[in-house]
Amino acid sequence: MTYVMELGDVRRGDTAAAGGKAVGLGGLIQAGLPVPPGVVLTTAAYADFVAGNNLGALIQELAALPPDASPEDYDHASALIRTLFSKGAMPAAIQAELASAYEGLGGGDTAVSVRSSATAEDLASASFAGQQDSYLNVRGADALARAVIDCWASLWTARAMAYRSREGVPPAQVRLAVVIQQMVAADSAGVMFTANPANGRRDQTVISAAWGLGEAVVSGQVTTDDLTVDTYTGKVITRQTADKEVMTVPVENGTAKEQVADARRRAPVLDDAAAAELAAFGRRAAEHSGAPQDIEWARVGGTFFLLQSRPITALPEPAADVPTDWTVPYPKGLYFRASIVEQMPEPLSPLFADLIDGSVSRSLSALMNQALGPGSLREGDVRFPTVNGYAYYYYRTWPMLRMTGRTVPAMRALFSGKAHMGIAGWREHSHPRYERIIKEWSAQPPAGLSGAELLAGAQALLDAGTVYYTAVQSIIPLADMGELFFRACYKAVRRDGDPPAQDFLLGFDSEPIRAEKSLYDLAGWARSDPSLVAALLERPTPELAGCLRTGSAPAGVEDVLWQEWRFTFQEHLNLYGHAVYNLDFATPVPADNPSAQLETVKFYLRGQGTDPHERQRLLTGRREKLTLDVSGRLGPRRRALFLRVLKWAQETAPVREDALADVGLAWPLLRRLLLELGRRLVATGVIAAPEDVFWLRSAELQGAVEFGLAEADAGVALAGAARPVRAAAVEERRMLWRGQAKAAAPQMLPQRAWMEKALGSVMPAGPQHQSGDVIKGAGASSGRVTATARVLRGPEDFGLMQPGEVLVARMTTPAWTPLFTMASAVVTDVGGPLSHSSIVAREYGIPAVLGTGVATQRLAGGRKVSVDGDAGKVTIL
Repeated sequence: MTYVMELGDVRRGDTAAAGGKAVGLGGLIQAGLPVPPGVVLTTAAYADFVAGNNLGALIQELAALPPDASPEDYDHASALIRTLFSKGAMPAAIQAELASAYEGLGGGDTAVSVRSSATAEDLASASFAGQQDSYLNVRGADALARAVIDCWASLWTARAMAYRSREGVPPAQVRLAVVIQQMVAADSAGVMFTANPANGRRDQTVISAAWGLGEAVVSGQVTTDDLTVDTYTGKVITRQTADKEVMTVPVENGTAKEQVADARRRAPVLDDAAAAELAAFGRRAAEHSGAPQDIEWARVGGTFFLLQSRPITALPEPAADVPTDWTVPYPKGLYFRASIVEQMPEPLSPLFADLIDGSVSRSLSALMNQALGPGSLREGDVRFPTVNGYAYYYYRTWPMLRMTGRTVPAMRALFSGKAHMGIAGWREHSHPRYERIIKEWSAQPPAGLSGAELLAGAQALLDAGTVYYTAVQSIIPLADMGELFFRACYKAVRRDGDPPAQDFLLGFDSEPIRAEKSLYDLAGWARSDPSLVAALLERPTPELAGCLRTGSAPAGVEDVLWQEWRFTFQEHLNLYGHAVYNLDFATPVPADNPSAQLETVKFYLRGQGTDPHERQRLLTGRREKLTLDVSGRLGPRRRALFLRVLKWAQETAPVREDALADVGLAWPLLRRLLLELGRRLVATGVIAAPEDVFWLRSAELQGAVEFGLAEADAGVALAGAARPVRAAAVEERRMLWRGQAKAAAPQMLPQRAWMEKALGSVMPAGPQHQSGDVIKGAGASSGRVTATARVLRGPEDFGLMQPGEVLVARMTTPAWTPLFTMASAVVTDVGGPLSHSSIVAREYGIPAVLGTGVATQRLAGGRKVSVDGDAGKVTIL
C-alpha cells in the first residue's frame, strides 16, 4: 500500500485520504503559489497504525462520552487514549515509506514541520482550527516518526474531542493524515484573511504579522501588526503597528520564545509593498478555491511561502463602514425620527426610500391643507428624506413655526372630524377608501399586467397606504389623550390599595388580540389529530412553511387532513397576514413568510402560554368589577365625569390598535406586483434575483420599464455582460445598508444641544449615550422579571426567540404580537407608555421598558437582565 502522496498531487476530492489541510495546500500548489515542498502521510497510515496496535475498539469506547460530559471527563479520556498511542509501534511498511519521504525532503538533519490534516478539518462549514497539535523544526527520521505518532494522538486531545462533539462529528468518522514539509525558518510570519472577518467585505484582505515563526501568531501568544489591504489595488487601508516584545524561533527539535531586539519591536513587519504582494497571493488563492481563505504564511529573505489555506468559516455578509457623518440634505430645517418613522427602525431599501419620500410629503400636505386651509403647507415645506439610509421627517423652520401657531385650529379639526380626521373619518372614509383601492388592483393577476401597469399599481398602493397612515395619525392623539385624561381623573379618586389605571383598559379585543386567538384556535384544531401535532412539532419551521406554500403534506400526515388545516391557516393569513414588521416593503409580511405564526402554533401545542380567550375573559371581568367598585363610591357628578372619561379611553385605545394593524393592508399585493417586476427583470438580465428589485433606484426601475425590459413576454435580454447589469450595484447597496444598520440614528438633526434639551423628552427614543449597567427608559407595563435578553432585529431572527426570554427590539408593530406570547418582558429602543408595545405587554401581563434608545446595542449577546417595568429600568446582571 502507498501511504505517502506528494502535496502537488492532492486534489479536492482527496479529503478522505489526505485531510483538509493537504487538500488546501495541494490547491495552492496547483494555482502556482509558493508552498514549501512536502508530502502527506495519508489516513490509511493512521488506520493501519491503530489496527496494528489493536487500538480501535479501545479508542471508540473511551471517546464515547455523553452529551453532558464535563471538561474533566474529556481530559481523562484524552490522557488514556494518548497513552495508548505513545505505547504503540509504527508498522514497518509505514516506517519505510516515511523514511523514504523524509529523504526526498532532504534527509539527514533536514528540519521539517509536522502538522495534522484531519478528515474533519479546514472545511467550509467548520474549520476545526487548532484542535490538533503541530510540531516544528523536527530533525532526523526517528524524531519524525515520534512526531507523527504524537500528531496522530493529538486527534484525541480534550479540546479536539469537545469541539467535534459540539459540531456533531461522531468519533468513528474522523481519521488523521499528516502533512510533512520542509521547515521555513521564517524571519516573519502570520495569518491572512482574504475577506475581512469583521465586516465580511470580500474586497479587503486582513493581515496579521509578527517576527519569527508563525506558530505563536496562530495561537494568539504574541502581539502582531494588523493591516487591512484593498484586495484589488494592493493599497494599505489601515495599519496598526504593535510593540512586539517576543517572537518564536526554532531550536533543536522544537521552538522557543525569545525577546525581540529593541530596534525591531516597534518596526513594521511588512512595508506597503510586501503587504500588497502578500495580498495578491491571497487573492489568487481565493479565486482558485472559489471562496475566501484563511491562510498562514511565512517570509524568509524577502520570499513569501504559504503554509496553509482553508475556507473562512462564519464569514458575515459584506458590510460597509458604520456611518458617523450625519450631514443633512436640506438646510434651514429640522429633522425628526418620529410618527410613521417609528415603523421604519432600519435603513430603507433604495426603492422604498425613493417612492415613499414624495408619497409622505403629498399625503401630509393634503391633510393639513384640508384641515387648516389651503396654503398651510407649501411644496417643499415638508419632506421625507433619508440620512445614511434612515428616514426622517423634514420641516422647514418657518413653516414648522407657522404650523405650531395653528395648534388650536388643528385640535378643533381633529375633534370635529374635518378632513376625514378622527375615528369617524377613519371608519367611514379612510379605511373603506384604502380597501377599495386594494380591491381595484386585485382584480387582475399581476402576471397579466404590463410593466408600466405593475409600477403604477405599486405606486398607487403605496400612496394609498401613506394616505391611510396619515389619517391614522389623527386617531393616535385621540387615543393618547383619552388615556392621559383618564389617568389624571383616576389619580384624583384613587385610594391606597386601588389597582393601577391600566387595569381599567384591559380585556378589549383588537386586531392583534384577535390574531393571537386565531393562532391559539389553529393549535386547538391541530390537537384533534396526533399525526398533525407530531408533524407540526417535529418538522423544522421552514419546511412547514414550504408545505403551506406548495400544498404538499408533511411526512406522516394524510393529504386531506393537511389541506383542511392549511386552508384554515390560509384564512388566518388572509385576515392578519398583512401586518407589517417594518413598513419598508422590502421586508416580507406574514402572508409571504408565516414562520413566526407557525412558531406560535408550536408554542401552544407544547402546552406553553395561556389561553387568550380565557385571559381576555378574566381581564374583562376584573375591569368591569373595578369600574363598579370605583364609580360606586363617587358622587353623581364625579361618577359621571369618571365614567365619561373612562369611556373615551376604552373606546379609542382598541381603535388605535385596529387602525395601526391595517397600515400594511396593501403590502401583500404591493409586494406581489414588485416581485413580478423583479422576475421579469431577472429574465431580461437586469438583476440576479426577483428580490433585488427592492434595491434598484426608482429611476432605474422606471428606465427598465420604459425600455421594455419588464414585460411578461419581453423577448429581449441585455447581452454581453457576464452577470446581470445591475448586480454589482445591488450588491454595493446591500453592503452599504448592512453598515448603516449598525448605526444608531440620531432622533433629531442637525445634532444640537438645544434641540436635545428642548425636544428630547418628547421623542420616541431615549438618549443614545447611556452607559453603566442600568439602562433607563419609560416604564410602560408594570412588573419585574429576570431573564436572558434576546435581541431581534426583524422577522429573520424570530426563530431565535426562546420561551421565557426578554424580547429586545428597536420597536414592535402589531405583527410582532405572536412573540409576546413567549416573552417574559419587552424592552425597546423606541416607544412610550402609550405605544403598541405597552398596550400589548399590559394585556399579556408582562413588564415593559420602552424608548431606551440603546437596548438593542447594549444587550446583544444573550445578556442576563432584570427588567423593572414600574421604575422603567433594565439592569444588566
